[in-house]
Amino acid sequence: MIVKKFVPCIYLYCGKAVRNCGDMTVVETDPLSLVRMYNENGADELLVIDLSEGDDGHESALEKIREICTLAEMDVTGAGNIKRMEDVKKLLYAGCRRVVLDYSKQSNIDATEEISMKFGREKILAFCADPSVIAENAELTEKYISELVLTDPRFIRKMREFTDLPFYVEIEDIALNSLLDIFSCENVCGVTGNVVNNNCAEIYSLKTLCKENGIAVETFEPKFAWKDFKKNSDGMVPVVVQDYRTLEVLMVAYMNEEAYLQTLRSGKMTYFSRSRRSLWVKGETSGHYQYVKSLHGDCDMDTILAKVSQVGAACHTGARSCFFNQVVKKDYNEAENPLQVFQNVYDKIRDRKIHPREGSYTNYLFEKGIDKILKKLGEEATEIVIAAKNPGGVEVKYEISDFLYHMMVLMAEKDISWEEITTELANR
Repeated sequence: MIVKKFVPCIYLYCGKAVRNCGDMTVVETDPLSLVRMYNENGADELLVIDLSEGDDGHESALEKIREICTLAEMDVTGAGNIKRMEDVKKLLYAGCRRVVLDYSKQSNIDATEEISMKFGREKILAFCADPSVIAENAELTEKYISELVLTDPRFIRKMREFTDLPFYVEIEDIALNSLLDIFSCENVCGVTGNVVNNNCAEIYSLKTLCKENGIAVETFEPKFAWKDFKKNSDGMVPVVVQDYRTLEVLMVAYMNEEAYLQTLRSGKMTYFSRSRRSLWVKGETSGHYQYVKSLHGDCDMDTILAKVSQVGAACHTGARSCFFNQVVKKDYNEAENPLQVFQNVYDKIRDRKIHPREGSYTNYLFEKGIDKILKKLGEEATEIVIAAKNPGGVEVKYEISDFLYHMMVLMAEKDISWEEITTELANR
């Protein structure tokens, strides 16, 4: 059974969101505000179509797409302005999980095999207005394309005659109850376009309607019901909240049954305030939402561990984490956490850049500038190659450490964080 998805679409032109591919009327000057809205309303994926003109416009659009991908809590699919394999790579490197080739352009059809072989079939979709183009290239699409985006909804019923590939339908406007009829088509895997953009506040209720009619949609389906948890004397369960990337403990709160069910329904952490005796969605007033990545019960099923994507600060004081009051501390070796070591060294390098110290080698590099930093980085890379040709691995270890230090100086010089690097690696 294909799980149906609600996929809003940002038609990106000159840094703004416009009506659609054929209408450049600006609907939102700040596309990032749309991303936040789609985050908050439970969109399953996001389609971004670059409608820019010229190389400069394309590069500017890629920067905006990079910002969109960083902010989006759902997977982003990129499209538009794909003329060669390099354009696909740029979209993927900007953070898009997948790209859509425009099959109204023969050049995109011709490049399909090469692009799919390079990046993987699962990352490649294709736009089609008339499904006959898919039939004409059936062998190519079946082998190298994972899904389709049908841009003319009049052909929804005919798609089964031409292909077995799952497809999204781009729709400008339709009565919401008609979506059930569209989703009843076996190969339809989702809807996109302004029908979702304009009704994103209805996504939760539409998903409920779909489920009531036996249509599978993207929702959290828990393996444990509320009755499976052991409650405290107030009938609640404590929740330990952790950043899903850094594993930093952010806060502790409580859930009752209503909060648990609303968290599952909305994908946003919802708690029960013991002081106010009422339900509260984390971030509802501050904008610092917590988007659910996973929920786990402990061995006794009396505590929930929530791994979340935290927007802004978790603590009401404005601190990232509520746990900042150090009670005691004993010195210990943090080498057991390699990523923390990288971050600590990077933080010291950044501090040297902001607060120079006389005689500091790091400050010497910053003072000499980018050419000196790059020269040293190149020298250290060569030292790794030379060391690797010698027997044993001790020398290689030292040279890699020197290289990583100089690499972090370059990162600080170019204002690139470890979080950006790890996010980029995770996206590949």
